[in-house]
Amino acid sequence: MRIIIALDIIDGKCVRLTKGDYSTTRIYSTNPLDVARQAEDHGFKYLHMVDLDGAREKKIVNHRILKEISSNTSLKIDFGGGIRTTDDLRLLFDSGADQVTSGSISVTNETLFMQWLDMFGPEKIILGADSHDRRVHYGAWMDNNEIDIFKFISGYKARGVKYALCTDIEKDGMLSGPSFDLYREILEIPGISLIASGGISTVGDVEKLSEIGCEGAVIGKALYEGLLNLKDLSRLC
Repeated sequence: MRIIIALDIIDGKCVRLTKGDYSTTRIYSTNPLDVARQAEDHGFKYLHMVDLDGAREKKIVNHRILKEISSNTSLKIDFGGGIRTTDDLRLLFDSGADQVTSGSISVTNETLFMQWLDMFGPEKIILGADSHDRRVHYGAWMDNNEIDIFKFISGYKARGVKYALCTDIEKDGMLSGPSFDLYREILEIPGISLIASGGISTVGDVEKLSEIGCEGAVIGKALYEGLLNLKDLSRLC
């Protein structure tokens, strides 16, 4: 299972939120490149970068930080937040992203999302599938609809999606353990590569996610709060 280090950006700083609430913003570093380099120095290969400014403003804001990290490390970066157009995807790939995570457009404009999937390929596009009470949330988690998360992911898998990144918003930043039952259900979808996010606080959580079949796990707050450290996690790489 891939271990993916989370890097959430507001105003050029590395931050974390709780349950996606911007009023809970806590700054952990003023230099995202230093955070990325520390991860690379411990043997990690993957970074999940979220442009929280972009998610809120509905346009990409922090692509220059993506460029800086991709130019100065060998990390494979997936980028999410503020993506709205095909030109946005070109900008991100030109700036060094290996993959992009699209949540809002997959909900609001299925035609455009499928065009991206056809244009760039299923290896490049991650379906952002975040939920609360099993319902899909998007737009910096400020919007929701009545789509069931399992039906949402399985519907897109049938249309060619390979990767899905799923955060249970109720678990995000709470350090109370991931939504194992939800992930087990999603993993019943044949062929889906599921990336789990939210709630991870122990090495045991990571090991269990691997055991149930997750393709990747995004780890953020537990690292920044010191409950986990890069050295311990690196043994699982």
